[in-house]
Amino acid sequence: MTALVQTSWPAPSVATITLTDTSTPNHNVTFRAIGQLADALSAARAAGARVLILASGVEGTWLNHAHLGDLRALMRGGPSDGDPSGWFRASQELSETDVISIAAISGDTSGGGCELGWACDLRIAEAGVRFSQPEVIMGIGPGIGGASRLRRLIGPTVTAEMILLGLPMTAERLYELGGINLVVPRGHALQTATEWGCRLAGRPGPAVSGAKQMLREGEDLSLPAALENDQRIGQRLFQSAPALETMRRIQARYDQGESLQTVLWDEAPG
Repeated sequence: MTALVQTSWPAPSVATITLTDTSTPNHNVTFRAIGQLADALSAARAAGARVLILASGVEGTWLNHAHLGDLRALMRGGPSDGDPSGWFRASQELSETDVISIAAISGDTSGGGCELGWACDLRIAEAGVRFSQPEVIMGIGPGIGGASRLRRLIGPTVTAEMILLGLPMTAERLYELGGINLVVPRGHALQTATEWGCRLAGRPGPAVSGAKQMLREGEDLSLPAALENDQRIGQRLFQSAPALETMRRIQARYDQGESLQTVLWDEAPG
């Protein structure tokens, strides 16, 4: 079987998962490709990745919507060349709290490709990249959480515009709305995502995982319940031996007259 997904390690705890499937005209994601992608994400996390970077190996295009031939065959009960559950497995891998996921969006993206981006913790997009959820044009709907995740990122009004009209929206507008973390020049998405990934990998692992857990779980809780959850996770972190030692070391530097800015930047590699 041809490998459509490659895994590289720009740093020991940072895995870049690159999807390169030129078998379809518009980099539409086949069931075979999404199954391999989900497997690669799972394998990288099992191998110790603390940061997963999702990238495209096709110039000018990121991940697009699912291959329609695969979808039609599945709905008609025909044989499937691949694993359709890969869409849900990949989304779940990107959401796991022991890793931080970064989408390095280097080209236009649509449908399920966009939805994988919305599932990531951080999104870096190149200037002029267009995002679209065109499912309504094809008589279907976002199938892996696009409407729900996007609504939480940019609010219900513009989400309705994207979902109901199905028309593209630029990275620049999504950045203004809070759906994109950073817009970078063309050709710089993966480089910037790798820089961010290396910084994240240098942070204390339990603290990063705990922070992601607070962010993810808090989305579905009332404010009182979210505050209680934050306290529960925070207390667990405060009591851990690595945190106690780190706090002792940093306080000792403060006591010796070093400034907060100097100490914290020195404690944060990258």
